[in-house]
Amino acid sequence: MNYKVYNDLDVWKVSRELVKSIYDVTKEFPKEEQYGLINQIRRCAVSIPSNIAEGCGRNHTKDSIQFFYISRGSIFELETQLYLAFDQKYINELMLNLLIEKCTTCKKLLNGFINYYQTLK
Repeated sequence: MNYKVYNDLDVWKVSRELVKSIYDVTKEFPKEEQYGLINQIRRCAVSIPSNIAEGCGRNHTKDSIQFFYISRGSIFELETQLYLAFDQKYINELMLNLLIEKCTTCKKLLNGFINYYQTLK
């Protein structure tokens, strides 16, 4: 079973909200980070809902799950980049915790979705 309407999935919706939060917060980063950490963080965040959507568009469950795992990996990568932004004092601890919480929510939803999808094999 493939989800043809990926944009109905809670995991996709929540990951889109995370992307919006990432774009909002990185607007406040120093301009010299435009092609460094800003670009890296944004690309990583965008990868999360994008790979969920691509996975839903695949014809085989195994292919779909691989894209969901890529999306999950991007969440872990994003968390690391957020810690780096905190280390550089681009975000404060409150913002770090808020964004990490959103990442954790995405991970939980995605893990549940992957587990469900694996039952479709």
